[in-house]
Amino acid sequence: MAEIGSVPRSASTASAAATGVRPGLRTPVAWGVVFGGIQAASPLGLFWLDAATVYALGLALIAAVYIGFAVADGRRHVVAIETAVASVFVIIAAVGAAPRLAWVAAVGLAAHGLKDLWQHRTQFVANTRWWPPFCATVDFVAAALIAVAFTAGFPFPT
Repeated sequence: MAEIGSVPRSASTASAAATGVRPGLRTPVAWGVVFGGIQAASPLGLFWLDAATVYALGLALIAAVYIGFAVADGRRHVVAIETAVASVFVIIAAVGAAPRLAWVAAVGLAAHGLKDLWQHRTQFVANTRWWPPFCATVDFVAAALIAVAFTAGFPFPT
C-alpha cells in the first residue's frame, strides 16, 4: 500500500528513468534524431552543390538561429554574446566549405552541440527550453553520421 502523500509513479516517469531522457525532452530529442539524419543526408538533395558547401551552409544557419532567440530574449548582452558566438561558427563553416576541409564542418557541428548543451544547462537565452536539446541532438547525430560517411569514403556529390 502506498504511503500517505506519496505520488504514484506513472508509466512515462518509469520509462524516462529507464531511458535517461526526461519526459519533457523526449519529443525534442526524437525530432532532433530525425533532423540530424536529414542534415547528414542534405548533400544528396542539393546534389548540384559540393557536400562541404552544403554542410557549411547548414552549420551557419544552425548557429544563426540563436541570434533570433537572443533578440527575442531582449537583453543586449545576450544579443552581443550570441552574435559573437554565431560569428565564430560562421567562420568555422567558411573554413569547412573547402572540399578538402569538409570534416571541419562536422567538427563545427559537434562543437555547436556542446554549445547547445551549455545553453540547455544555463538557460543563458531565455525561453529556449526545448530548443537546445533538439538542436544538440541534430548537431551530434549529423556530426556522427557525417564523420562515419567521410571515414567510410562515401561518394558525396562534388
